[in-house]
Amino acid sequence: MKYPALLKKLIQSGSLTLLSIALWSCAVPEPSGVYSPGAPAPVADSPNFILKDAPPEQIEMRKTRRPGIATKWGDEVKSKVGFTSFNRNSKPVAVERIYYNDKEGIEAMTGNYWKYSGSGMQKAANGLVEWGIKSGWRSLKNVHADGKRFVIGRKGSNYAIVVKNLAHSRLEVVLSVDGLDVLTGKPASIKKRGYIIQPGQTLVVKGFRKSADAVAAFQFSSVADSYTNLSRRGTKNVGVIGMAVFTEKGVSPWRYGASEIKRRGGANPFADAPMLRARES
Repeated sequence: MKYPALLKKLIQSGSLTLLSIALWSCAVPEPSGVYSPGAPAPVADSPNFILKDAPPEQIEMRKTRRPGIATKWGDEVKSKVGFTSFNRNSKPVAVERIYYNDKEGIEAMTGNYWKYSGSGMQKAANGLVEWGIKSGWRSLKNVHADGKRFVIGRKGSNYAIVVKNLAHSRLEVVLSVDGLDVLTGKPASIKKRGYIIQPGQTLVVKGFRKSADAVAAFQFSSVADSYTNLSRRGTKNVGVIGMAVFTEKGVSPWRYGASEIKRRGGANPFADAPMLRARES
């Protein structure tokens, strides 16, 4: 899909933001041709095969065969997107992260001193959202250690990032995988724009944006086959999924939020101490 030059300029300048209202039963809406990083070129699967102009980190990785899993550029998944305006506050209300690896890697990273905290979605950003990682029909198990959240992935499996807006207002979320922005495929930054989620709606991001109609599926892979490695952006940040949450200028996300509703529901019409004797009318 091609966009007029003016629309491209608006998108790139941040005047327009992606509108993504995704439901569990449908493919996720996401971005357009201006966000097309393109599939990475294949790299020969040999520790002795090193691109002539590869960065030092990639060369080292090729020699040592880093263990664990990362995320590759998977098959195309249908996923449409629209655009809308969103005047966000300059700083995110929270920056969250989920670390992932295979079971052996998680055990090594946590020293086996971790606490299982259930499967699926968990609240974040001071209760504005809940999010988790879904693979197939199930949500991945969460474990916590040293204040960090981890999920265990399986090589070859596709996965999706799921975010539900619990606030009373619209939110913008900027997402990254292995240090790369999910919309552009380039190094992630909280300065970039993201997806808009309406109150009560759930966003399901299934891959890196290819066009206005499709994404390349997130798929757990070896570090050597990861998108960040094959696109020559290094492997320093493999194994982490990031989320920055932004609120809209002039709009309170807490207005009639869960805490306010609870407080009003618990209001006592006779809060003062009773009189010793009732008055006669």
